[in-house]
Amino acid sequence: MPRYPLIIDTYSHITPQRYIKALRDSGLDTPHLDRPALYDLDERFRIMDKYEGLVQVLSVGLPPVSTIKDKAKALEVAKTANDEMAELVTKYPDRFVGAVAAVPMTDMDDALGEIDRAITELKLNGVEVPTPVNDKPLDAEEFMPLYEKMQDYNLPVYLHPDRYSDYPDYRAEDRSKYFIYTLWGWPYETTTAMTRLVCSGVLEKFPELKVLTHHCGAMVPYFKERIINFYDLFQTRAGLDLPLRDSPIEYFKKFYMDTALYGNPSALMCAYDFVGADRLVFGADMPLGDSQMGYRNYRQTLNAIDEMPVSEAEKQQILQGNARRMLRLPV
Repeated sequence: MPRYPLIIDTYSHITPQRYIKALRDSGLDTPHLDRPALYDLDERFRIMDKYEGLVQVLSVGLPPVSTIKDKAKALEVAKTANDEMAELVTKYPDRFVGAVAAVPMTDMDDALGEIDRAITELKLNGVEVPTPVNDKPLDAEEFMPLYEKMQDYNLPVYLHPDRYSDYPDYRAEDRSKYFIYTLWGWPYETTTAMTRLVCSGVLEKFPELKVLTHHCGAMVPYFKERIINFYDLFQTRAGLDLPLRDSPIEYFKKFYMDTALYGNPSALMCAYDFVGADRLVFGADMPLGDSQMGYRNYRQTLNAIDEMPVSEAEKQQILQGNARRMLRLPV
């Protein structure tokens, strides 16, 4: 196993105890609690202890608080989540170097107020936003104030895909089969959100906005040439008029991408070739998406980064330097 002096996991999920109760009190189920590392700190620390220098940036697990339709309850649950994560960062600074806020996207005034509280009072390091938001696209006009605020704070918006089994794979059916809704549906949701943020002009309007995509930019790096070709085709032959000064592919390169592919150095190199070393950040989706309840993700992802044919300096960027800059971390 490779050794590095500091490893910052930028996308580590947690479902702490008061948040679990708040979700249940609001009528929501709390999935994935068969994974003790989500809520049991002793189990989480046992996993972390296997990797010298490993620290985490926390974000709450599913479901997103925006799923709560009652806006007052959504705000209450978001505050509970953010308070609890901030307390963990304060109590365990050698384990948790930061956290990103849960945001009640059901009401933008509430969302903006909670962002201010989370960043200025709780000292959190960004916000996590589901895609879609209750079936709304992230380029909806109502969300523009959030992007403006996060650009002003110079802190990132984390995108997390959100799709469930009641979203069928085919119109003739009423349920997704074989877990396709998450295996392929989540990368699709991320890719769709990225495309909407690019083509609607959100990244044009907010050029300094930091957006982190889960699962290494989903489909985008692999389909680079398809993106270039199709938007050339759509703009020249179909008359598509985009509110962009540059070609769409240049805006796709503005996204940050985590390394949460569960390994796969060739896939990581695809993302590296697309955005470069300075927009890749270490993330392992811990402890979700892991057949070994949190133990496999770190091992596979760190080994894959170690196998990347890039310089040691670039590996250090991916493992900690970029996260420090993106999240403005003091470590």
